[in-house]
Amino acid sequence: MRNFLLKYTVAAVILIIPLYSKFPFLRIPGTFVSVRLEDFLIVIAAIVVIAAYFGKLKTFATQNIFKSVYLYLAVGLVSLTSAIFITQSVEPHIGLLHWVRRIEYFIPLFLGYLAIKSDKKNLEFFIKLVILVLLISFVYGFGQKYYSWPIIITQNEEYAKGVALRWVEGSHINAFFAGHYDLATFLVSTLPMVSVFFFLLKGKILKGILAITYFSGLCLLVNAASRISILSYLVSVAIALILVKKYREIILIVVVSILFVSMSSNLLTRYTRILKVLEERCGSLVVSVSAQEKVLFESEKSPPTPTPIPQNEDRSTSIRLNVEWPRALRAFKKNPLLGTGYSSITLATDNDYLRALGEVGILGFLSFSLVILNLILLIFKNFPFNRFSGATLGYLASFSGALVGVLINAVFIDVFEASKFAIIFWLFSGFAVGLTET
Repeated sequence: MRNFLLKYTVAAVILIIPLYSKFPFLRIPGTFVSVRLEDFLIVIAAIVVIAAYFGKLKTFATQNIFKSVYLYLAVGLVSLTSAIFITQSVEPHIGLLHWVRRIEYFIPLFLGYLAIKSDKKNLEFFIKLVILVLLISFVYGFGQKYYSWPIIITQNEEYAKGVALRWVEGSHINAFFAGHYDLATFLVSTLPMVSVFFFLLKGKILKGILAITYFSGLCLLVNAASRISILSYLVSVAIALILVKKYREIILIVVVSILFVSMSSNLLTRYTRILKVLEERCGSLVVSVSAQEKVLFESEKSPPTPTPIPQNEDRSTSIRLNVEWPRALRAFKKNPLLGTGYSSITLATDNDYLRALGEVGILGFLSFSLVILNLILLIFKNFPFNRFSGATLGYLASFSGALVGVLINAVFIDVFEASKFAIIFWLFSGFAVGLTET
């Protein structure tokens, strides 16, 4: 009975979280973050975890990763208390909501761990569900682009009310996710799994399904048009294939990926824009130096009249460099030890590391880093995975590659605050912890 509850609660999380659009259920005053139906699913998951191991909760004290989660949440609570009573930089109920959401995101870590610990054969069932999710997401993304199926996103207050949008030329594909960055990071964490299993497992029908899933996911990734996610995906897949000793297959993956990218005018335009900006910045530097030399030479003749040079601008980069990242650094300087509290630097920083420094300070940043470090140490402890085979080997290799890709994405995207992705990521992490425990 316990295994049944755990198995199908995980199944519900895998299916509902990525495939249910972010419609608001209960509005929270003072913010456009809402309580959603998926939040109730995680509450049910928490009840299942407690019920399944009631009286044996010390199980969660045996792994360092669980201890580091407790530490991070404790530091977050201290930071929140400081933000409310000392720096007075957050609205108490909003800050508390954000802290509770951090707890919510970590519940799947415990759930995934217990589901695999209960029966490691559950892994194959969960992988099949992930493949199903990718295929359904592709169909819906295709429908958004070519049949005007509704898009629900939460990128501003008006959209977060559940307003149904339509795809327009030049925009991104979101599928069921709240933004194209969230979808892209989800694909960075799942495409390595599909790629590894395609090359690792046998059977024509199975390989055919995996091939269709891979191309569907890659098509979604290209249409999400996240530049950093394309690079993260290539790194993560390469690492995963190296870990299962499929070296030549990396070349095939890179060639196929480049072909897909070359067919996306939107993605090519975005890459070209950033290259032009870099080229222009370098050129401006040279021009500036030359102009200064000319001014010094001709200063006695006439005063110089500088002519402004029009510059290309990459909007995403400019917002990060000029608005979001400086805002996080200012919050960090205000209270380096504990930050200015959850929600104090708005909903977007587009750099999870700077966001952590700004919101929970050095202590919060280090405690969250400890969670990630324990995941990495878990992988190294079991490297080179010689004692694993089949689905377990493929999963651990793909998770190792995906972890690197996600950490790269976190430099430019708030991946660990994106609820749909964060819940799935920590669930996948729970699988990895459970598989490596002897």
